[in-house]
Amino acid sequence: MEYEMNDEDYFTRELLEHREKDEVVKLVSTTSHGTTPLVIACRNGHYDVAEYLIEKCGANVNQPGLVMFDGEMIERAPPLWCAAAAGHLALVKLLVKNGARVNSTTKTHSTPLRAACFDGHFDIVRFLVTHGADIEMANRHGHTSLMIACYKGHIKIVKFLLALKANVNRKSIKGNTALHDCAESGSLEVVKVLIEHGARMDVDSYGMSPLLTAAVTGHKHIVEYFINMPNLVSRKERIDALELLGATYVDKKRDMMGALECWKQAMDERYRGDPVILKPPPSPVVAAYDFAREITDPDALDALLNDPDEMRMQALVIRERILGPAHPDTSYYIRYRGAVYADGGMFSRCIELWNYALDMQQSMLEPLDPMTQSSLFSFTELFSFMISRQINTGRRVPPVQREELLRVFKKAVLEVKLGKQMLDKGSARGRDIAYLNRVLVTTLHLASLLTHEMPEEGTAEYQTLHQALYELVQINAKDNNGRNVLHLVFSERGTVLGAGPKSSTYRFPSPHLIKALIRVGADVTARDATGSTVLHLAAMFYPSPDLVTILLDAGAHIDAVNKMGSTFETLIWSNNTYETLIWNKRLYNSVFPVRYTTLACLAARVVRKTYNIRFVPKHLQAFVQMH
Repeated sequence: MEYEMNDEDYFTRELLEHREKDEVVKLVSTTSHGTTPLVIACRNGHYDVAEYLIEKCGANVNQPGLVMFDGEMIERAPPLWCAAAAGHLALVKLLVKNGARVNSTTKTHSTPLRAACFDGHFDIVRFLVTHGADIEMANRHGHTSLMIACYKGHIKIVKFLLALKANVNRKSIKGNTALHDCAESGSLEVVKVLIEHGARMDVDSYGMSPLLTAAVTGHKHIVEYFINMPNLVSRKERIDALELLGATYVDKKRDMMGALECWKQAMDERYRGDPVILKPPPSPVVAAYDFAREITDPDALDALLNDPDEMRMQALVIRERILGPAHPDTSYYIRYRGAVYADGGMFSRCIELWNYALDMQQSMLEPLDPMTQSSLFSFTELFSFMISRQINTGRRVPPVQREELLRVFKKAVLEVKLGKQMLDKGSARGRDIAYLNRVLVTTLHLASLLTHEMPEEGTAEYQTLHQALYELVQINAKDNNGRNVLHLVFSERGTVLGAGPKSSTYRFPSPHLIKALIRVGADVTARDATGSTVLHLAAMFYPSPDLVTILLDAGAHIDAVNKMGSTFETLIWSNNTYETLIWNKRLYNSVFPVRYTTLACLAARVVRKTYNIRFVPKHLQAFVQMH
C-alpha cells in the first residue's frame, strides 16, 4: 500500500526497522502502562502504524490493553474493540482481515459490536455482523447491542438489529429490556419501532415497567404514548405513571403547574371510570415528611399551589408509595429535598429527611452499599459545615445537637458492624474492603466531631457516648492493610474532609477522640500488616507531640520495631528536609524518649539480639519480638 509517511509511522519504523525479528515481536507485544502499541494505534486511528505493526512486525491482533474512552479506563480492550468504539472502519477491516476475533471482549465482556453500537457507527456494525459478530452477546450486566443502541437512540442500528431478529424482549441481569432503555433515554422513535416488533411492557427487578421508567425520568411524551395505546397498559398503571410523573415534575423539573396537571389527570382516571379506583389506605405519617398525608380529594389539589412545601412533601409521599423504599430514586429524592432545605438554612428539616433516607437504605440495601456510604458522608459534611460556619463567620446557625450527631454515629457504627459481618462470611473482595475502609473513616470523622467537647464524666451523656465508641472498637474492623480504628485515626487523617472545621478543638485526629478510643479498649500495641503500631503511623504523619504523648502514656512502646526494622525514633528522623528536621527535633525533645524506655524493653532488645527466639519462654516471645 502506497502512502506518505507521517511522524508516528516514521518514528515506529526507525525504532523497529534494524532490529532482529524476535526482538521486534517482543517489543510490539510488550505492554507499557497496561497497553500495547497496536491498541494505541487502533484507538487513535493510525492506520499506517497499525498496518506496519501487524504486517511487518508480527503484532498480535488479539492482544488486549488498557485504553481510555470518555474519561473511563477500559481494561483488557482488544485492538478490534478500540477501533470499533472509535469509529475507524478501515482499521476494523484491517484487523479482521488479519485474524482479529470478531467476538473478543473487554474485561466487562463488551464486544466490538456493542462498542460500535454505543456511538452509532452503523457501517462498522454492519461489517462486524457480516463477518460473524454475535448480536446477542451481552456484557457483564446482561446488556445487549440492541439495548445500548436503543438507549443511545441510534434508530438505524436498532432497525438493522431487529431485522436480524435480535431478541426484543431479552432482559438484563437487573431485568430491564430494550424498551426500558429507550423509555429512560427519551427516544420516542425507538419506542415505536420496538412496540412494532413485539416489545412487551415487562417489569425489571424493581418492579418498574417501561411506562414507570419514562415517568420517573420525566419523559412525558413517552408516558402519553404508552397510556394512549389501546390495551397496552391497565388503568391502574396509567394512574401510577401520571402520579409518578407529577412527582418527577416537582423534584426534577421544578415545574409545579406541570405536576398539578399530571395529578389532576390521574385523579380524573381514578374517579371517572367504573369502578372508582381509590388510593390505598394512608400509611402512618412520617415526621420527615412533616406529617404530610397524600391528598385523595380532587378538589384539594388546587390548594397545593398556595403551599409549595406541601406540594414537595406530596411528591415524596407519592414516589415512596409507587416505587417503594427499595428503589434508588426513593431515597435519592428524599436526600435531594433535604439538601435543598440545607441550602436554605433549614438544617433540622434536612437532618430529619436524611435520617429517614439512611434508615431506608440500611433496611433495604446490602451493607456497605455506595448509596449508604454517600448518605453517611453527606451527614459528615453537613455537620462539619454547620460547625465551621458557626466558628468562622459568627452567623446565627443552629448549633449541631449532640443527640443528632450521636444518632447518625450509631447508624455509622451499625454499617461498620454489618459490613464486617458480611466480609467475615465469605471471601473478601477488594472492592468491599475498600468500601468498609471508607465507612470506617467516615465513622471516625463523625466520632471526632462528637468528642470535640466531652460531656462531664459520670453523666448519662458521657456513658452513652462511650458505649457507642466501645461498640465501634469491639467490632475490630480493619482495612485492607490490617489497620484498626486507632491506626486509621492517624493514617487516614484529612482524606475525607480535609482538616474539618477551622478550630483547634475540631482538628482530626483530636486528643479527645484518641483518649476516648483508648478508654474504651482500643489497643495501642496492635500491629497492621506491615507490623506497624499506631505510634509508627504517628511518626510518619508528623502529628503534634500531645498526640504522641497520649499514645505513650497509654502503653505504646517507643522502641517497637515493624517488619521494615523501623522504630518511632528512626521514622521521625527518616525525612531530612529542613522543615521536618526542625519539627522532629521539637517533637523528639517534647516526648523525651528515655522517659518511656523501661528496663524490660532494654532487656528485650538484648535477648532478641543474643538468643534464638525458640529458646525464649513462649509467654515472652511476643514481647521480645516487638523490640
